[in-house]
Amino acid sequence: MAFFKNIEKVVYEGPDSKNPLAFKYYDPEKIVAGKKMKDHLRFAMSYWHTLTGDGSDPFGDATMDRPWNELEGMEKAKLRADIGFEFMEKLGIEYFCFHDLDIAPEGKNLKEKNENLDEIVAYIETLMAKTGIKCLWGTTNAFTKQRFVHGASTSPNADVFAVAASQVKKAMEITHRLGGVNYVFWGGREGYETLLNTDTALELDNMARFLQMAVDYKAKIGFEGQLLIEPKPKEPTKHQYDFDTATVLSFLQKYNLKDHFKMNIEANHATLAMHTFDHELNMCRINGVLGSIDANQGDLLLGWDTDQFPTNIYDASLAMIEVLKNGGLEPGGLNFDAKVRRGSFEPVDLFYAYIAGMDTFAKGLLIADKIIEEGEFDKFVEDRYASYNSGIGKQIVEGQVGFEELEAYAMSLEEVKNTSGRQELLENIFNSYIYSK
Repeated sequence: MAFFKNIEKVVYEGPDSKNPLAFKYYDPEKIVAGKKMKDHLRFAMSYWHTLTGDGSDPFGDATMDRPWNELEGMEKAKLRADIGFEFMEKLGIEYFCFHDLDIAPEGKNLKEKNENLDEIVAYIETLMAKTGIKCLWGTTNAFTKQRFVHGASTSPNADVFAVAASQVKKAMEITHRLGGVNYVFWGGREGYETLLNTDTALELDNMARFLQMAVDYKAKIGFEGQLLIEPKPKEPTKHQYDFDTATVLSFLQKYNLKDHFKMNIEANHATLAMHTFDHELNMCRINGVLGSIDANQGDLLLGWDTDQFPTNIYDASLAMIEVLKNGGLEPGGLNFDAKVRRGSFEPVDLFYAYIAGMDTFAKGLLIADKIIEEGEFDKFVEDRYASYNSGIGKQIVEGQVGFEELEAYAMSLEEVKNTSGRQELLENIFNSYIYSK
C-alpha cells in the first residue's frame, strides 16, 4: 500500500518550472563530462535521518507523526523499509545507506539483535530485487547505547571493545550480503574529555588494532567494498581522534593503514573543524583518499552538527570541482546525511528537502564542469606557480639544490618581486559562472 499517495514520481522539468515537486537542475540522464548526471552524483538516502528521525531535540518532544510510530519491533522495521523504498523510487534515488540500529531493533541481547538483522536484511533484499535500488554503504551504531559512554574501540573497558568488534563484524557481513560497495567507520565517541583519566597512547593503539581487525575480516569474507573513515571534530567528545582529514591521514600513516582506507567527508563536519567543505575534499583528493560524501550543510551561527539539507550553490560548485578532478566518487556517492527541520514535520517536507539537495548538487556539477572545461582558474594557478617550471624553481622541485646553493642564488638577487593573487577578481569570475544559465 502506498504511503505517499498524493505524490507522483518526481521528474526533471527544468529551471523555469514552478512545481515544488519537480527537479529544476537534476536531469539524471543528462550527459555531463562524459557520463550521466546520476552516475556522477550517485545519490543515496540516509536511512537514519529520513526514516528514524522524529524531530525531537534536547529541549522538545518529537514533532513528526510517522505511520510506524505506533508499531514495535520487526513490524515497525518492515513498514519503515516499505516506505523508504517507496520514497526512493518516487525520487529516482538509486542507493541507500544505513546503520544497523536504523534497520532493526536491538533486542534484548546480541543474539537477538543479529537475528533481527538477518530477518530485516532478507526483507530488504526483496525490496531491492523489486525496485533495483542498491546499497551504497552500511555501518554500525557504536555510540548511542550506554555501553559506549567512554567510546567503542577506544573504551577503557575491553568488554566494550569486544562488543563493538562484534557489531562491526555483523554490520560488515550484512553490508556485504546487501551488495554494499562501501563500509563506513564513524568514530562517534572515539575521543576523550580530559587527560586526567585518559591513556591516549593506548586508546590510539587500540583504535588502530580495531581497524586492522576490520581489514583482516574484510578479506576473510571476500568483501570487496571500500572502507571509509568519516572525520568529525569535537562532537560528541571534546577531543575526537578523527578530527579532520589531516588528522586521520596522520593516524593511518603512523599505523600503516593508509592503503586500506579512504574518507567519507561530511560538509557539516568540515564546518565544525573550522574548515570549508572544499578544503576537506581537496585534502582528500590530493592524497588519493576521497571516497564518498555526506551531503549536508551546517549553520555558521550554531556550534553543533545541525545536518541541514544542502542549498548553498557556491559550496556545492566548489565541492563538485574537487569531485570531477578526482575522477568521480564511484564506488562512493552523495548520501544525504541531512534531516528536515523540527518544524518541517509533514511527510511532503521530506520530498521538498531531498529535491532541494539534489538540485543543489546537480547545479553545482554543471557549474564545476563548465569551470573545468574552460580552464580559466587552472590557467591562473599554472601561471602563478610558473617559477617552479624552470631555473631555480625547477631545481628545488627536482631536489638538485640545498640551503647553500639557495643562499648563493638569493645573494645574487637584486630584489624579490611578487605578483597579485587576485582573489577578488577570481571570486567575481567564479560568481559569473554561478549567475550564468
